[in-house]
Amino acid sequence: MTVQFRIIIKGNNLSKLLKAMPSFLKEYREIKRQVTDGRGDFPFGKFYPCIEEHSQESGTASGHYFHQDLLVAGKIFKNKPLKHVDIGSRVDGFIAHVASFREIEVFDIRNLTTQIDNIIFKQVDMMDPQLNLQNYCDSLSCLHALEHFGLGRYGDRIDYQGHLQGWQNIYNVLKSKGKLYFSVPIGKQRIEFNAHRVFSLDYLLKMIKDRYQIDSFSYVNDAGDLIKNADLNQNAVENNFSCDYGCGIFELTKY
Repeated sequence: MTVQFRIIIKGNNLSKLLKAMPSFLKEYREIKRQVTDGRGDFPFGKFYPCIEEHSQESGTASGHYFHQDLLVAGKIFKNKPLKHVDIGSRVDGFIAHVASFREIEVFDIRNLTTQIDNIIFKQVDMMDPQLNLQNYCDSLSCLHALEHFGLGRYGDRIDYQGHLQGWQNIYNVLKSKGKLYFSVPIGKQRIEFNAHRVFSLDYLLKMIKDRYQIDSFSYVNDAGDLIKNADLNQNAVENNFSCDYGCGIFELTKY
């Protein structure tokens, strides 16, 4: 009898596979034994060992995107804005969360050809200095997006100051007293080209000053855990809450 395997080995998965194989084969023999009359509805195909799920939890409930998407979607649900627009956030994450309970308009420099209920897509370059969308909406989100502006990663033009032009356009698009939900990586300030910028909290607070009231600040630490409603005291700001690559999540109201 020839046994065929379908195995994809990544990293140190070979050692995990060898360690798990005795248990896998024991369970395989048991399920074969249970087909006592040889007339099972499902014939057996290739082996396809899934060797890590025995010890895993039911899912991944950590990290930047998981926490920011759930947190901000909940705030939008609670606040019930008249018109919510998102800039550059993940369609398969945050956008889908919001679209499950309300209409959301999406601006992105990339195209989206799929039509999805409750999602209105517009291809928009938020670094365009001629962008004419003044006072367009009363609620706006930009989650894990501004750090990419001007680095070329998504087909945008190279612009060292692209985040600042984007920040200005975000301000223009939002109505007075409107809500901005905003997140970027936090830590020692730097560009990791061409992936993203990492912002210091001191720099972010200077961007926010005189334009927005800070309603709340939460962050995801380097371990992937969410700390809600954190105190932006001087020491925490100076050391970026001890983050090297964390995620700062702001809820802001435009003056």
